[in-house]
Amino acid sequence: MRFGRIFGINLSEMTMKSDGINVDPTNLAGIHFGGSLDIPVKGGFTFRPGAMFTSKGSMYDLDSVEYFLSPIYIEVPVNLVFSFGSDVFKISLFTGPYLACGIDGLKIEGSNASRSIRYGSGSGNDINLFDIGINFGAGLNFRGIMISAQYGLGLLNIAPATDGEFEMKNNVIGISLASFVTRKK
Repeated sequence: MRFGRIFGINLSEMTMKSDGINVDPTNLAGIHFGGSLDIPVKGGFTFRPGAMFTSKGSMYDLDSVEYFLSPIYIEVPVNLVFSFGSDVFKISLFTGPYLACGIDGLKIEGSNASRSIRYGSGSGNDINLFDIGINFGAGLNFRGIMISAQYGLGLLNIAPATDGEFEMKNNVIGISLASFVTRKK
């Protein structure tokens, strides 16, 4: 079993639809960091659960008002990894679901002052508390140091409105640097 420490950058956007019309968001840069475990399964497969602190979000215009929305999540990815190559250099491909819970964030609406994001459903809230999605990625591993790129596709509508006329989903490109340490028995 190996333990990994991960740090990286995100380039995220929230896809949005309002009354059936797509809203064109602007990408927002953020960070992610955390840890994961590599649990060998069989052959070149490993199971990689983790816990990450990650910032996502977008800037967008809606009804001539500019918005800046940057939620911060604790995210739990659960990836299946297939690695191939030598003991020194390996290529890894991975995919799996994630569950994220909002813990903080920033919202700026028009020229108003910034405030913390309000999580929950219904009016008066900015984003639903939970996000669910799937990750796809690849990495290069050289002696326990891995550089990887991944795409996180949000599957859950995180818009707080319950009438179905407004839809928001997270999409994130992440570039990570990870250091893995083998646990000694």
